[in-house]
Order: sequence, then C-alpha cells, then structure tokens
Amino acid sequence: MSILEQAHPWLKDLVAYDPGKPIEETARELGLEPGDIIKLASNENSLGPSPKAVEAMKKAVEIAHIYPDGGGYKLRTAIAEKFGLQRENIVLGNGSNEIIELIGHGFLKPGDNVIAAEHAFVVYKLMATLFGADTIEVPDPGFVHDLDAMAAAITPQTRKIFIANPNNPTGTLVGQEEIDRFMDKVPGHVMVIFDEAYYEFLEEPPDTMKYVHEGRNVVIMRTFSKIQGLAALRIGYGITTPEIATILQKCRQPFNANAIAQAGALAGLADHEHQDATRAMNKAGLKFYSAAFDEMGLEYVPSFANFILVKVGDGDRVFQEMLKRGVIIRAMRGYKLPDWVRISVGTEAENKRCIETLKEIL
Repeated sequence: MSILEQAHPWLKDLVAYDPGKPIEETARELGLEPGDIIKLASNENSLGPSPKAVEAMKKAVEIAHIYPDGGGYKLRTAIAEKFGLQRENIVLGNGSNEIIELIGHGFLKPGDNVIAAEHAFVVYKLMATLFGADTIEVPDPGFVHDLDAMAAAITPQTRKIFIANPNNPTGTLVGQEEIDRFMDKVPGHVMVIFDEAYYEFLEEPPDTMKYVHEGRNVVIMRTFSKIQGLAALRIGYGITTPEIATILQKCRQPFNANAIAQAGALAGLADHEHQDATRAMNKAGLKFYSAAFDEMGLEYVPSFANFILVKVGDGDRVFQEMLKRGVIIRAMRGYKLPDWVRISVGTEAENKRCIETLKEIL
C-alpha cells in the first residue's frame, strides 16, 4: 500500500478553501500596478489597521527573538474583562478559523455530523469533512438561518451546530427571540457555535454571552480581522465555559498566537475610536450600495455585516470582467450561488469605482 492510499478516505473529495484573490497576484497576472487595484473581496477593513495596534506591533517587533506568551495572559485577560468573564473562558486562535479546527480535534470523529445553514461559511463543512464527520445543510429561506428547522435536524449523531450571525456570505441576521427559542430545543449532547466575526458592526446585537454565563455548551467565536483591521495577523478567539476551554487548550499548537499578533490585538481591542470610524464608514457604504443597486434594478440581500450580496446574472463572468479592470470582488459559485457576487464595503472612493465598473460591465 502506497503512502497516498493510507490517507483518510474522507479527504478524497475534500476541496481546499479558496481565499479571495490577492492584490499582488492580480497585479502580476494583469500587468497592473498594485496601487491601481482595489480589493473588495475578503471583507477586510479598508480604513486599515488600528493605529494604536500598529504602534504596539512596532514595539513587539523589537523583541521578536523571544518566544511569545504561550498562554496569552494579557490578551485573554483583557477579552475576559471586556465581557465580564474569567481568563479561563477565553481561547486564542490563529484566526477564529482555528477555533473551528480546535473544536473538531476535541469533539468530532467519523460518523458524527454537524449542522449548518445551506448558505453559510464553507469552512464549517470543510472542517467537518476533515475529521470524517458529515454535514447536514439546512435550507435558509431568504438567506436567513432557519433555526427551527436546524433544531429539527438534530440527530443522536449531531455534535455541533454552527450559527453565523451575521452570516457570511449573505449578511443576514437572526434575532434574540429566534435564538432563545432555538437554544431551548438543543439537547445536552450538542454544542452550539455562534460565529460572530461581524458582531461589532451591529447596533443592537443579540445576547449570546448569557449562554456562556449559564454554563451552556456553546462557543462564541470573534475575530480581530474585521472591525480592528488586523486580518494579516491571524488572531481570533473563542469564548466558552472553562470546561470546554480546557479541552480546546489541549488541542492547540504551542504559541499558536504569535507575540506581534497578541500585541496588536490587545491595543486594537481598546481602540474604540478606530472601531467607531469603521462602523461609520461601513454604514455609509451599505447605504451607498443599496441605493446603487436599487437604481440599477439589481436584487440584493440587505446586510448587517461589512459586505453585501448582489445578483448579477453570471457571477463568474462579472468577477473576471471586474478583475480585468482592477476591481477584485468575490464570485459565489462555491456557495451554490452562481448568479451572485459578494462585495466588501470599502472607502467612499473604492465603493464608487466598484459601482462605476459594475455598471460598465452590466
């Protein structure tokens, strides 16, 4: 038997995650200058990183020859204090994506299943497959999680349910009443993961933290990639009970959160001015795109996040034509939405250029 034949059989048809196209790669392929390209594909913060985080990272670089704090004492403590919890409730990840993987290491095995909405973040299914588990995809009418249907889909083999709120790539939100009703139906053998990467963009976010305080089997995932503008650092965190956190801590690599990322995240967490500016930019951008799509007669999904999903006909063609003109957006075929594209909110100038280019193509 060859070494390749020894690979787990469930990996055979697994398709690796396809990230948004980088500016540098686009510039090389098209012979353009990187400065002439705008990227509105990966839900990044067009204001850039928190200035306070930048200063903190510069100082951290000066001692880059020393290993980071493997326990993330200062950052975990600051996160815990922000939410009225203890440091033992917090697990750091190499991006919040790693929290998904840690949960898989700790709680998934072949024969298990996880539940997710049909049009939710593809990494949920990818990670389930990585551990030999099946994914039950529940239809989401109007692109909104149907929590009643998700609760009804639970089986004795169900181990995890993912609720992205707001959801990527649709930008939709489920409210407190629906969440509370859903949580009343969840049995004790199931863990609920609330993926709240875009939580800080909400004016009145649902309270999922109360379930951690109640000791429920939940993990809340948050990230520094979005509102703090620190996507390149790959730093995120999970909030859960001390008992679940202890298991997740055993599953992570030593030093999975590097020292520069920890320093930037700690400063970014406290930079409320930058977060307020980002929210204001995002609110104006969503209003601009909604008005433009109404004018163009395009169907779109009203968004609570920092991106917007719009129906353009042939998403792949529109993506390619926009790319040729130096505007990177995201085609949605991988989410079973071939007629749609997702556009991240950028600066005012970036948003205007995006719409001008889209009009030219359509």
